[in-house]
Amino acid sequence: MRTPVIAGNWKMNGSSEMARDLCGQLTDKLIQAGETARNIDIVVCPPAILLHPVSDAIAGSPIQSGSQDIDQNTSGAYTGQTAASMVVDAGAKYTLVGHSERRTIFGETDEMVAAKTTTALEHNLTPIICIGETQQEREADQTEDVVKRQVLAIVENCGISALHHAILAYEPVWAIGTGLTASPEQAQQVHQFIRQQLAANDSAIAEGCRILYGGSMKPENASDLLAQDDIDGGLIGGASLNSTDFFAICAAAIQQAA
Repeated sequence: MRTPVIAGNWKMNGSSEMARDLCGQLTDKLIQAGETARNIDIVVCPPAILLHPVSDAIAGSPIQSGSQDIDQNTSGAYTGQTAASMVVDAGAKYTLVGHSERRTIFGETDEMVAAKTTTALEHNLTPIICIGETQQEREADQTEDVVKRQVLAIVENCGISALHHAILAYEPVWAIGTGLTASPEQAQQVHQFIRQQLAANDSAIAEGCRILYGGSMKPENASDLLAQDDIDGGLIGGASLNSTDFFAICAAAIQQAA
């Protein structure tokens, strides 16, 4: 059985005080949940400048930290960028790569996402590789073409074995921050398709690779989404900024893992 993952992406939100308070509240709720909380993997991804206070706040808890991005270069004259070694030094165990906002706003290509995946793995970070289609692409019936291209870019540039140590996150761009959500059946259909693309290269890796849903998962829909055969957790945006909402999603995953 694949261990569910609930990862929170704070995006460009937060402060040191907020990080301590939110992580403290979440830790208290997880302690009350008992040992079952350790049946899932829980990750919070704050802005890079908050990784140190977050790592301090979650010490000894079931929560781990991750960065929202890394540069594909290990060091050098790249003003404003953050190296993988820096986020590791700040306590991170995971990193997002290829988030839709990085692709659409900052112009990251499939090749750049693959390069960042390689860099993450070289630094023993678990990359959470984001893939997904825009509303225009969905309306043009291009969903499968887009996610296949994005998955194959990782396979071709990093090797299928990279996905033994990575996590995929399907995030339909049209369902991020819009209040829209793919139905559980729609999400499952795409997750299943993604797993089939991996299976064409390695069936064992396909079976073991965790694929998260990242399109407006909330306490109200988490259980139905997580009940789908090929949905192994969630990449949570706005709800991760509220400890009650984020814990409710974690609790749905804990129940699913029972």
